[in-house]
Amino acid sequence: MTTGDTMVRAWAREHVPALTAILSIASLALVFGAALQVIPAAALPRVESLLNAIPHVNAIISLSAIGTILLGVREIRRGNVDRHRALMLASFALFAAFLLLYLYRVTLVGPSDFPGPSAVRTYLYLPFLAIHIALAVICIPFVFYALLSAGTRSVSEIYGTNHRRAGRVAASLWLVSFSMGIVIYALLYHVY
Repeated sequence: MTTGDTMVRAWAREHVPALTAILSIASLALVFGAALQVIPAAALPRVESLLNAIPHVNAIISLSAIGTILLGVREIRRGNVDRHRALMLASFALFAAFLLLYLYRVTLVGPSDFPGPSAVRTYLYLPFLAIHIALAVICIPFVFYALLSAGTRSVSEIYGTNHRRAGRVAASLWLVSFSMGIVIYALLYHVY
């Protein structure tokens, strides 16, 4: 590690809450900007085959993320920190890939319309979607805090932070949100 890298890491270590807030706000701004059609669609290339594949790819990514999160939790319970770290980084990479694909599709196509009956949309789909979105939004700062606190400290130093607590909340919310996302996918593309 160079002196510059060491200085950046030391600075980041002292500013984990602020960095968590900045990254969370930026991420949420992107998501809501795409969902509300604020991001200019003309700035992105339109690839129809990719747009059509994204919901299905994101369902696979969600299933994979559920697997890596569950394995990551198992590994930390077994005391295997290196394997836990690798699995949680893989979970974050899957989440980032999901989010990029989702943002691309929503920016160009907009949010998906529910194709089923109006009563199902009103009394099942929309409340379920609202809970899914709320959990995903709440999850973001916990994920960033867990990653930043782990990424700026040695393993022995992590135990003096809220990494464990934030990680538990993040993993729980992530699992529920990804699982709900799969149900939403099934409702949109397979049930109706």
